[in-house]
Amino acid sequence: MSPDHVPLRARLRAEATHVARSLTTFGPSTGRRWPLALQAALAMAVPIVALAASGRSDIALLAATGAFTVIYGGWLRPRERARFAPVVALALFVCAAAGVLAAAGGTGSVLAGAIVVTIVSAAVAGWVSLGPPGPVFFVLVYGLSAQVTAIRDGARVVDPWIYLAVVAGSSLFACLLVVAPLLLPRYRRAPARRLRDLFPARWDAVARTLTLRASIVAVVGVVAAAVVDPARSYWIVCAGLAVVGMPVGRRDAATRGIHRAVGTVLGAGLYLVLALLPLPVWALGLLQGGLQFVIELVVVRHYALALVFITPLVLLIIGAATGEGATFTRALERVVDTLVGAVVGTIAALSVRLRLAPGR
Repeated sequence: MSPDHVPLRARLRAEATHVARSLTTFGPSTGRRWPLALQAALAMAVPIVALAASGRSDIALLAATGAFTVIYGGWLRPRERARFAPVVALALFVCAAAGVLAAAGGTGSVLAGAIVVTIVSAAVAGWVSLGPPGPVFFVLVYGLSAQVTAIRDGARVVDPWIYLAVVAGSSLFACLLVVAPLLLPRYRRAPARRLRDLFPARWDAVARTLTLRASIVAVVGVVAAAVVDPARSYWIVCAGLAVVGMPVGRRDAATRGIHRAVGTVLGAGLYLVLALLPLPVWALGLLQGGLQFVIELVVVRHYALALVFITPLVLLIIGAATGEGATFTRALERVVDTLVGAVVGTIAALSVRLRLAPGR
């Protein structure tokens, strides 16, 4: 019997079983993840602890943005990653600078910029076959940058130049961590493929699908945020982009949306517990590093579980940067934003069918 002739109740039962199984089981192992997890944890923790130790606890947690450089290209060989990491760091810095510039222009500029950054980052990610985690962290860095450098009561929350210097410095440190394995002769002697071969530029059906899906998420997400709270637009868009930012079919996209919602709800609870602990900033840096380590270990095998740790990690950064303490209201807002974004992303995935090109 073809899928079109299967009774609706049976199809819904099968899909519910599929989602339940995905939430209660781990995916297959993809090999050793701990080296990448360790690099990501160090890239997250060391700059924060260093800034806190130097007396700049007020900006220490902002250095967490540089750690996102490490999580791209984890499947590459060490020499290849050493070439690729600076490209990612530069792209993230550009997004941070775009967020700072947009914040100077007010709410309208931030919302418009969110749409542009989302569409452009998704288009580039699809064009060069970027791979996981896709364009979502570029939009996240843009949104964080706009929020922490926004003008409130006539003054900036964080000085833009200091913020950009922290982003640049932490990104540079992340690149050094990626290069560090080349100190071992066996990695220096290993062959390395050219980046143009690893990331071939092709504007095919996959790239067009990712861009169209991301465009729907960007426009609908920003409009929804404009009605609720414009300052939260990037969180809604990121939640939707996490669903459609990778070349997955409709079923997998819907499953990712459910994982995103479930993981964020649980992660919001963990955030409240962690944020209420009387930890100094240097200890928060170690905590952030620990969260990042666990995230990289589990994200490829259980997306919802990874979100349980990603949510408090990002919320702790936002809370420290804006000087706002942890509250139930803040956690609830992020849960609502994630639910909205996940629904928007799922609708975009269901609306635009993915057609895999040969070789994809």
